[in-house]
Amino acid sequence: MRLAAIDHVQLAAPPGAEGALRTYYGEALGMTEIPKPPVLAARGGLWFRCGPVQLHLGVEEDFRPSKKAHPGIRVTGIDALAARLAEGGVEVVWDENLPGHRRFYSHDPVDDRGSP
Repeated sequence: MRLAAIDHVQLAAPPGAEGALRTYYGEALGMTEIPKPPVLAARGGLWFRCGPVQLHLGVEEDFRPSKKAHPGIRVTGIDALAARLAEGGVEVVWDENLPGHRRFYSHDPVDDRGSP
């Protein structure tokens, strides 16, 4: 037995946040929204695809933002993405703590952290 790949990453979101999350992950980051199976869609939330990996945003009634857990997103044109997010009112915090990598953090509309 061996692990083949990461299939998806799950983040929590509060009820009713789907519109703001769709704007951030779909429009600002450019991820492709994929339909949830009907039985799971009834629970709320959204699913997105980024290459072969999916990002699942599931509704959690007593939601608390994740301050450490986050999806690390590999991008080309990191400066352009940072500028697009900043122009959209998203705070971009550059981090130089990982030698050999240019990266920044931002928070989605429900305050979960992300790392392109």
